Amino acid sequence: MEQPERPGEPEGMAPPGTAPEPGPAEPETAAEPAAVEPETAAEPGAVEPETAAAPVRARRRGRTALLIAGAVVLGLVAGTCTGYLVQADREPTKLPPLSQPTLKQSKGEAPEPLSASQDRHVRTDGDLRKLLLKKPRGTKDVDLLSADDGWFDLASYAETFSDPKDAFAENVGREFRRAAIVGWRQGYTTVEIRLVQFRQEESMAASEAVEAAHYWADFDDNHSWSIPGTDDGMAYAYTKPETKAGYLPVYEAKAFAWRGDIEMEIFVSSTKPVGKKTLLGLAKRQMERL
Repeated sequence: MEQPERPGEPEGMAPPGTAPEPGPAEPETAAEPAAVEPETAAEPGAVEPETAAAPVRARRRGRTALLIAGAVVLGLVAGTCTGYLVQADREPTKLPPLSQPTLKQSKGEAPEPLSASQDRHVRTDGDLRKLLLKKPRGTKDVDLLSADDGWFDLASYAETFSDPKDAFAENVGREFRRAAIVGWRQGYTTVEIRLVQFRQEESMAASEAVEAAHYWADFDDNHSWSIPGTDDGMAYAYTKPETKAGYLPVYEAKAFAWRGDIEMEIFVSSTKPVGKKTLLGLAKRQMERL
């Protein structure tokens, strides 16, 4: 049954207790979608208005560092100026005199110089001829070129080499100082001993001369032995004699060693082979005198 409309009620209003009939919603009456409140719905990454803090401006630090550096520089300058002013007001310090007082010498006698047994230079700087072996009794003198007085000058010493010119120049380079020589003849055996001394201001010339002598003396046809009491002294006895027309065959033997600034040279020639005992005996006794 149709209900009569009540006066005063607007059209489209359903009476209380009845549901409105479904129907197309009119544009002017259609309800708009409910707006989402900020506190209930928020987009991802969005900051809530209540909790979002205001942006803070970054604090500058360069100004503070400049102030500290300036203060340090001012402090250094002030300290330097203060020290300079303090030092300028002081009286200059007197320097000690350059000359020193004369030292007092000890009283008493001076110590005695070392003996030849304690100082080798006392022995070798004296008469070099006194260090040579003495001639055995019953022996005869031999012709030793210009060394009749026992001394060999550089020219005479160079003449004993196969090439005197080169030997002279070589010994000048070695700082030749002097040489002493002694010799004797007993039967058909001749002995010659030389002591050659060098200045040795630039090199160990004595050891160099011995090393060169070893090079020229060591051959295949010889016997060789070390000289007792020396570092590199060697003795050589040749097994093949030298022959000359009208002369007997001659066997040769040599020995070389050094001590300090002196080179020892021994030459023995005989019509018979020179034995080890004879050659080493001469070399050992001569080195003992050095």
